[in-house]
Amino acid sequence: MTFRPEPSPRHLDVISGALTDTGLRRRVNEDAHLASFPVFLVADGMGGHEAGDLASAAVIDAFRGFIGRGDVAPEEVADAVHAAHRAVGVIARGTTRGAGSTLTGVVAVQQNGEHRWLVVNIGDSRVYRLLSERLEQLTVDHSIAQEMVDAGRLSRDQMSTFEGRNVITRAVGGDHSPADFWLLPVVTGERLLICSDGLSGEITDEAIRAGLLTGASPAQTTGSLVAQALHHGGRDNVTAIVVDVVGGGIHPRLEDTTGGLVTSEPATGTIEVETVPSRRRRHD
Repeated sequence: MTFRPEPSPRHLDVISGALTDTGLRRRVNEDAHLASFPVFLVADGMGGHEAGDLASAAVIDAFRGFIGRGDVAPEEVADAVHAAHRAVGVIARGTTRGAGSTLTGVVAVQQNGEHRWLVVNIGDSRVYRLLSERLEQLTVDHSIAQEMVDAGRLSRDQMSTFEGRNVITRAVGGDHSPADFWLLPVVTGERLLICSDGLSGEITDEAIRAGLLTGASPAQTTGSLVAQALHHGGRDNVTAIVVDVVGGGIHPRLEDTTGGLVTSEPATGTIEVETVPSRRRRHD
């Protein structure tokens, strides 16, 4: 019997930039982020100065062990989500107001000898992808506002001014708050934006698209996007990560870049992953 080793994934050439700002109305920055290959995440803490910043930091800490690795398995990401839930739960039990956090971002994982993005989301922070000048929101908000949009009771344009826009339906550390996962190809030439709602709640999708299309570096682009959010009110902490795939991904043919909702995080901490048509789409 001849043994043929599985080919190694192509080397990914990825550059990124990240920026966070307290905003104009908050005293404490409860956002935390991680932008170091293969993991690019934003966590938006809740609980006020007593615990929000601790919660978001704990979420990010659960993923630091992935830094520098090129062999992360999807199941390891699910395990890290569970670890984040446990860590935030410990923090919440030590406070009077409780604590929680959103979690959103991408991790470059290996599956069947190929690099793929595993998009993960709990809450209303977001991941966007710009490809061939087309902007797509990859995540689906876990929020009252999104549920109203899905039900046809609110338009997407009204989300940023809706009185209950900050009420989320899932949070790290909360009960009945599984993560959603999407498994997508890594595409050469794509640009990803991972951001807290302090950005997406202040500027429109079209403004985000225009900001990502400028041709500036990831670091310059994050600076420009955060500056726009502050100019439009800066009502919340603002965090943005921009990731450019320079090489090593698949050819950017749109028919090859579709993906879908893989599964919500099950109680076991493992996930069955394959690229499948999404059963849940964001409604505009």
